[in-house]
Amino acid sequence: MERSVLKMPAIHYDAWKPEYKKPFGAVKVNSEVTFTIDAVNLWLKDPKLVVFQDYFLKEYPLLDNHDGSYSAAFIPSKAGVYFYYFKTTVVENNSENFYCCCKQHGGISQLVTNEDQAKTGAYQLTVYEQEVSKPAWYQAGICYQIFPDRFFNGNQDGHLNQRKPNSFIYGTTQDLPMYVKNADGSIARWDFYGGNLQGIIQKIPYLKDLGVTIIYLNPIFEASSNHRYDTNDYFKIDPMLGNQKDFEDLVAKLHQNGMKIILDGVFSHVGKDSRYFNASQLYGDKQGAYNDPHSPYYPWFTFKKYPTEYDAWWGVSDLPTVNKNDPTFQDFIYKNADSVIAYWTRLGVDGWRLDVADELPDEFIEGIRQKLKQFPEKILIGEVWEDASNKIDYHKRRRYTSGFNLDGVMNYPLRNALISLFEQSQTPLETAEALMTLRENYPLNFYFNALNNVGTHDTVRIWTALKGDFLKISQVFACLFMLPGVPTIYYGDEAGLDGREDPDNRRFYPWGHENKALFGTIKQLIQYRKTHKSLQSGDLLLMADDHFLVIGRFLAHEAVVYVLNASGIRSIYLPEQLQKIHDIPNLAPKLAQKLAGKSFDPWQSQLIELVI
Repeated sequence: MERSVLKMPAIHYDAWKPEYKKPFGAVKVNSEVTFTIDAVNLWLKDPKLVVFQDYFLKEYPLLDNHDGSYSAAFIPSKAGVYFYYFKTTVVENNSENFYCCCKQHGGISQLVTNEDQAKTGAYQLTVYEQEVSKPAWYQAGICYQIFPDRFFNGNQDGHLNQRKPNSFIYGTTQDLPMYVKNADGSIARWDFYGGNLQGIIQKIPYLKDLGVTIIYLNPIFEASSNHRYDTNDYFKIDPMLGNQKDFEDLVAKLHQNGMKIILDGVFSHVGKDSRYFNASQLYGDKQGAYNDPHSPYYPWFTFKKYPTEYDAWWGVSDLPTVNKNDPTFQDFIYKNADSVIAYWTRLGVDGWRLDVADELPDEFIEGIRQKLKQFPEKILIGEVWEDASNKIDYHKRRRYTSGFNLDGVMNYPLRNALISLFEQSQTPLETAEALMTLRENYPLNFYFNALNNVGTHDTVRIWTALKGDFLKISQVFACLFMLPGVPTIYYGDEAGLDGREDPDNRRFYPWGHENKALFGTIKQLIQYRKTHKSLQSGDLLLMADDHFLVIGRFLAHEAVVYVLNASGIRSIYLPEQLQKIHDIPNLAPKLAQKLAGKSFDPWQSQLIELVI
């Protein structure tokens, strides 16, 4: 006996098309959002829009438009992340069947018969209180991330500044980085190459020639390690990197050359040898919370058994966790007129990147944001590895996209999508949908403020990830410079530097051994972005199928379109097969005129400028 299969009625919704949802994407609080479903030739009984949050659910009737469609309006009264789906009873052939319409993939819907399934597959609506600022220097910027110890030694004779005790120095800058560990896996000796601030100053002409306009520095404050995420003194430049004058000279020379500087703020934890904790008594035998329960820093830490057992970041004893809710720590970091944020920003710092933003309470981040608003045209970026709009951390929904929190985040989801595309573990269509999901979920300025990357000090280098395939690596950088957000080059990636996981991804820059072809390609991409306003501030359009990824950026009546054969086989461009993920009128026909029937080799691309 054959089992009967329930035939689903023709009910359709697509969150990425204006005829179904208006306006597209994230909306401001108290703005009306109109949702429409298609149900041609169907009799819907009691159709409803269901909107819910983590602890809230409300239903709105879908009104018959008498053209086969049904609509409902929703006006969110407070900011946050909402989820929604549709439900109805369909009357057919004297029977009634219950259905829910929820997300299948991208913006496209599917029908399910179980409301719990609908909640699991619900669409997202991001509601923000206000748009964040989008400084012109940042929006049009080209960022370059520097791990200071590994970039360049600016001392004329190559000596290292103030070597640290219990460390080791590499014989040459070509040596590969390695950890010397104790039996328990902890670091026994930190390793140094000797890069310093004077080295960065001396390489400003190199950065300017490449086209860089922003440098983001991994931590530069005094610390014990080479990465300096174990801060010892927030008000002192690490002596191996230089001194206060070196820093002020660096800021001045960057600004003189039209460049900005972003510092790494590490406020979740400090070093166990910091003057605030001082376990090894580097700052005196009676100083710090570890040595004195009456220390002014004692309330910053949570001791389980004084002084040897305490809360530490991810259980790493070298990194005592700081209580971010302690008023004196808040005063120290951002509230006071001479706070850490105020002090360095007053010296000319243009922005901050907050390390492990997930470990910082929203109120703490918002306090830093308020302090930065006292200085014009500053930017606050958070290290968030996932979609920042719907992040839950420590059982709490985060407020990153509210408009009063971060200005933007590091765009690791973009990196993941691009690498998956070029590794062929994801189709061009799946990649386009992943990219467009961020455009949908982020408020527009927040989206444009994303610090885009294809590699950082915490990831495998792009040269290694794509196995040294020059064509693929060139194309992944083309995608990086095509997409909205601020493109960021991790030092050495433009030179073809290899590197697996930490510490291998932190090799010294290969001065004199650069891959000149890759450098030239990236330099051309930078110049192209700088001379095309649409690539700096134009909105995004995407089209894709199983072979091609089409990325477009458009402003007013012009568009720049990048077409890539990402199938790995010779393919013919057939525009009628492409799914318009997010399109603009008249683009597809004009693109078809240019490319219809043209054959593309594997990983071959074409960049086209169109008047629309």
